[in-house]
Amino acid sequence: MNYKPWFLLFILGLPVLVSGQSNAPKYSNEFLSLGVGAKHFGLGSSGVAYADDVSSGYWNPAGLLKVRPKHQLMLMHSSYFGGIANYDFGAFTTRLADSSRLALSIVRFSVDDIPDTRFLFDANGAINYDRIRSFSATDYAFLLSYARKLDFLGSIDFGGSAKIISRGVGSFSKAWGFGIDLGAQKAFNKLHVGLSLRDVFGTFNSWNHNPDEFREVFTATNNEIPVNSIEVTLPRLITGVSRKFQVSSAIEISGHVELQNTFDGKRNTFIKTDLLSIDPIAGLEFGYANTVYLRFGASQFQRITNLAMTRVWRYQPTVGLGFSLKELTIDYALTDVGDTAEGLYSHVFSLKVDFNEK
Repeated sequence: MNYKPWFLLFILGLPVLVSGQSNAPKYSNEFLSLGVGAKHFGLGSSGVAYADDVSSGYWNPAGLLKVRPKHQLMLMHSSYFGGIANYDFGAFTTRLADSSRLALSIVRFSVDDIPDTRFLFDANGAINYDRIRSFSATDYAFLLSYARKLDFLGSIDFGGSAKIISRGVGSFSKAWGFGIDLGAQKAFNKLHVGLSLRDVFGTFNSWNHNPDEFREVFTATNNEIPVNSIEVTLPRLITGVSRKFQVSSAIEISGHVELQNTFDGKRNTFIKTDLLSIDPIAGLEFGYANTVYLRFGASQFQRITNLAMTRVWRYQPTVGLGFSLKELTIDYALTDVGDTAEGLYSHVFSLKVDFNEK
């Protein structure tokens, strides 16, 4: 089979896909931009070039081909905004053949127990806190990923993920969406290069609202009643390089650099234009005896105005630890170290288990 036309479509199709971008929202399905896996969080939420485990279905599906055991499982949990929001990830991969793999991933971001004060007042107009109900705002993403080695440019790892999006805000609004991610990885001696195109054809979310649930309140407060609509997530191109340095028989150092390129208008990133915004990410990992890992990362470079009305650069640093014991790997990351970003710090934990053949 001739894979060259497909690969060229992957590389060159972006300018066509972003046409009509002015009609799409700038931030859509942003919960899928957070990242997965404590290892990757510790490295600044990077992973396109060096992803080599079951989380590759999210970062770069081509990386699934680097998974060594026949089966692999990962679970992750973290909380945001002082525990208000919970972010969870689970994934499983299995080998189909020597040159292909399949993976299934689930991403969940939820804010639970949101007070519903519509029934705060009883029939007599008195406040009754026992009448307060609650609801959840929950986002789900289901990814089915496939990776295969192609006889192209010598040899290249190529993969894709089909994703189904389910979003809901209590009984008020529901949305379903579908999208496709593509990715490629190639090694040049010790230098690894990765490329990922997310939402390659645009991810479409169809929103359906239930106005009977909030019409009375919205009318009384002069709020616009939302109507059913389609929300489009525009393509995003991520490129990265990674390299390992063997310092001694037991110590190794690896460095990672990525560029996240968005095409939905000017964002507050390190490099920004009306057409393209570029957000750099850097990560550094120190490993000892393939058992203990110390990680550092930096991302989200932004220029903001502080309280002194001075324009300053801010970024989000991260640190992480990893422990690998035979088939079990435990990773931890701490984001927003030193509170240099606007959000609260978050702890991220992930567990990875290998299932080898006998």
